[in-house]
Amino acid sequence: MNRQALVQAIAAKQSYLCVGLDTDITKLPKHLQQHPNAVVEFNKAIIDATKDYCVSYKMNTAFYEAMGLKGWAAMEETLHYIPDTHFKIADAKRGDIGNTSSQYAKTFFETLPFDAVTVAPYMGEDSVRPFLEYDNKFTIVLGLTSNKGANDFQKLIVSNTSNDNNLVPTLLQGNTAEYLYKKVLATIAQWGTKDNLMFVVGATQASDLTAIRDIVPDHFLLIPGVGTQGGSLEDVSKFGLNKDGGLLVNASRAIIYASGKEDFASEAAEIAKQYQVEMRGYLQ
Repeated sequence: MNRQALVQAIAAKQSYLCVGLDTDITKLPKHLQQHPNAVVEFNKAIIDATKDYCVSYKMNTAFYEAMGLKGWAAMEETLHYIPDTHFKIADAKRGDIGNTSSQYAKTFFETLPFDAVTVAPYMGEDSVRPFLEYDNKFTIVLGLTSNKGANDFQKLIVSNTSNDNNLVPTLLQGNTAEYLYKKVLATIAQWGTKDNLMFVVGATQASDLTAIRDIVPDHFLLIPGVGTQGGSLEDVSKFGLNKDGGLLVNASRAIIYASGKEDFASEAAEIAKQYQVEMRGYLQ
């Protein structure tokens, strides 16, 4: 799915909801626990129940990798079950030297036909570039995350000072320079375009969205952290929406674990519908 199709889906459904299929086999309803293909059966039921209210699904690969070969098979079967009308994200957070990143890109864009994959940019351009070489695929780069440890590095204040004609990053105290995450966003935005780059911004960082939109006004942002993690959909929408929508707001546990009983799918549908109704109001 390319950018134009995604924008059209958001407009048609009046929704920018992404449902996270971060399926933990230990949290499945008891009546599914003994099913030989429990994760897939659960995922299929969630997809059937929520597909009318969302435009995207995100699969956190860790939950599948933890199950070994059976987990990879479940991830692939689930992926192929998701309708082609929906944007499919591999939340894999990959990133390594160029030849290794090329293999990661092949994994998630060829072997597994995802539309997008999340990437960690710490190793620089050559670790991200292989993902950007695919047409009609998105590289979703970690920008500003919602975890407590985000402050360890992402909000360090950086400046460039001259030292023998070389630019050396210097950590500063105070307000005389920009945050590291802003430097990351501005730099990476030059490596691709709004048609192949997105950025992850945690919902609990909504107060930073105005500054982020100054840097990447037209790019899509993947926003995790709404729901059980405490992020505000209202705040994210207020500061993050652009003329094309420009957001994919992910909700995982709040939807897929809305009920631990046999009615889990219908309860998931109800929560997804509530998100969609609220989103429709923000889009108008």
